[in-house]
Amino acid sequence: MVLLTGLSVSIGWGVRGQFGHEYGAALGGAIGGMTIALLSGREDWRARIHYFAFLGAVGFAFGGAMSYMKTIAYTHSSDSRTSLYGFACVFLLGLIWAAPAGAGIAIAAYFTREELTKFFVPISAVFLSWYAHDAARAYTRDWPRYQYFLGGETGVINLTILVVIAVCLIRRQYWGLGSRLMLYMAGGWWAGNIILIRLLHVDMNPPRGNTWAGYLGLVFGILAFCWRNKQGGIAFATVASGLFGGVGFALGTTVKLLVMRSGFDTNWHSVMEQSQGFFLGIALAISLGLLIGRAPKIVDEPRTRRWTEVFSVVFVLCVLPYLNFRRSPGEWTKEVDGLTERLYGIWISSDLMPSRGLIGWLDFVFIALGVAMVLLLVLHLRRRIPFIPESWMGKGQLFYLVFLWTMIAINFMLVIPRFTPIRLVTEWFMTLNAIACTVLVVCFCFARSTATVEIAAEHSYAPPFAHLIRNAVICGILGAAVVCFGGWRLKMGLYGEHYAGIPGGKYLDHIRFGPNNTNTVH
Repeated sequence: MVLLTGLSVSIGWGVRGQFGHEYGAALGGAIGGMTIALLSGREDWRARIHYFAFLGAVGFAFGGAMSYMKTIAYTHSSDSRTSLYGFACVFLLGLIWAAPAGAGIAIAAYFTREELTKFFVPISAVFLSWYAHDAARAYTRDWPRYQYFLGGETGVINLTILVVIAVCLIRRQYWGLGSRLMLYMAGGWWAGNIILIRLLHVDMNPPRGNTWAGYLGLVFGILAFCWRNKQGGIAFATVASGLFGGVGFALGTTVKLLVMRSGFDTNWHSVMEQSQGFFLGIALAISLGLLIGRAPKIVDEPRTRRWTEVFSVVFVLCVLPYLNFRRSPGEWTKEVDGLTERLYGIWISSDLMPSRGLIGWLDFVFIALGVAMVLLLVLHLRRRIPFIPESWMGKGQLFYLVFLWTMIAINFMLVIPRFTPIRLVTEWFMTLNAIACTVLVVCFCFARSTATVEIAAEHSYAPPFAHLIRNAVICGILGAAVVCFGGWRLKMGLYGEHYAGIPGGKYLDHIRFGPNNTNTVH
């Protein structure tokens, strides 16, 4: 499970590097959640593989809003203090990125059927409000009051709070653990933003934005929710995934600095991303793997709100690929002669924005695919479709393989017009990785067909979770110290007080401290 989750998230993280931001990051979380559910050896987890994938995707997506390229550049700096500072910042960003993903996957393992499925109602309402917020952006730029309350990232957080409260006031039955969690996360975001930025004026990588502060507060909001609601297992997954993921994030940067010294010319940034994905996947697998024998047995009967199962599958197999692939036409028009942004007056991709005609050619294809998928899945719930396996093992493998090769396909189609030799380390290598994962996901599923599950007496911070959380904190801090100082010493040993990059290349030698700082350079 540890190996295959690492390889799978490595692919997702490598593809994320092509598409970027929240939607790209969600790919790694989705396939990581699938792999953990499949190889856990627990049939009750496999029966929730779609929930594991959906919530893993949402958890990893949060970090996509953070700026992290300049912190990577700091690790390459000719200034020794800046390099060490860069490794510490990369660790912190990895922690912020991985912790919500661990929490999301653990929620799929710990929430009861009732709490888990009613969580989807406020989530769906928030997603729709975010879409409306984006759709209205073109028409509200000149509205000062709208921009003050709902503009930018703070507006998105405010909108989330308003929507969750409104949904739960209108329909009281949807007030539960999930709704409370969303409010705790939003409150934590505001606390982090106010304390770290507005009061303490902590500036990680000027002049870049400081969204990291809000998302660090969001992680503490998750932990506050776990403490108040006695969700020790979710708290452990959050802490362990965050700390181990932060170590992996810094370790991936160290790998890049090491292999760059070979002198070969290739896409070393993608090597770093795939390495970071591999270590992030390992962090998730270890954290959730330690809960396999400790999480209580899941009872999903009666299967209330079965629409949430369809929602999760369609979101992962249709919505996520669309949200990423819709960027491709913009890249194609730059490289392919004769291809324009509009065909017969209709945008190739309109991003479903009213200001761009609402539906473009690519959007229509994915809408049709989504409708077909919903119809077939609803039919399957009523009468099993023969090509969908009867066992949850078979369903999970089919789900995993379709998503895996969808990622490979959309990634390859994005870059094919500008394919160059350095793409061999990205598309070629990730395709070989996907072939290996295809074989392994079939073979490894037989390695642990059953698991002995100890049903926890209660969800609390009392042992074993207090002990596990304490050990995770100790191991995570020690691991961070070793990797950050080790990476810094490796950089100084290999490059000395020289910039670890191509002289005169695309990236500058960024310096955080001293009179030669580049704090005004984007």
